[in-house]
Amino acid sequence: MSSTDAVPVASSAGAAFLAWLDAWYGALPAASFREEVLAGGAGRVAVISVDLLVGFCSEGPLASPRVGALGPKVAWFLSDAWDAGVRALLLAEDSHPEDSPEFAAFPPHCLRGTREAETIPELRALPFIAEAARIAKGSLSVGLEGEFGEWLRTHPEVDQWVIVGDCTDLCVYHTAMHLRLAANTQGRDVSIWVPADLVDTYDLPVEAARQLGALPHDGDLLHRLFLYHMALNGVRVVRELTP
Repeated sequence: MSSTDAVPVASSAGAAFLAWLDAWYGALPAASFREEVLAGGAGRVAVISVDLLVGFCSEGPLASPRVGALGPKVAWFLSDAWDAGVRALLLAEDSHPEDSPEFAAFPPHCLRGTREAETIPELRALPFIAEAARIAKGSLSVGLEGEFGEWLRTHPEVDQWVIVGDCTDLCVYHTAMHLRLAANTQGRDVSIWVPADLVDTYDLPVEAARQLGALPHDGDLLHRLFLYHMALNGVRVVRELTP
């Protein structure tokens, strides 16, 4: 096939899928946190907050108001989970050295020891946050960190995971897929919950990206598309987890 014969990106099949994707996203069901996630007991549940850091929420080259808006909602959810008896709380957080190879793809961000690498104030203010396990990560995948693997090894009772934070198509996606694929490999019956209202990603329109010399990033599309891809792989994507 020559370059002139290439199938247009905006094909009728592609348009039909995007219309279906919007309808699927709009029809996501809610789930009850207490009646479904906690059905087997709070001791079997873990909540992992991914990258709710100053450098993604309010300051720095990758800060996004969409991501920043998650702070109060996630803080409320963590408080509710704590009140319901959940004690397995994890904070998976970028902590990069100055020479991180990741900076070839993204601008330098969340450098170790800087304000950008700090947990957002909304979570730091939670009275129980010191009880959370903090796991520093040097890539999009917390699953590559030995400390996370050790936490999983020492908490075999956990079979219900709730993932919140950012970005839907980057670190949240890799966290969910690591947990899902690890459970599949081990033959374990594990549920991974991703509430769509407690995750998000950044937006960089085409014209703005062109001016920056960066790749564009449609936040709405990629949020929906990666939620769909997680659901396609057996992650339990819901509109929200009601109390």
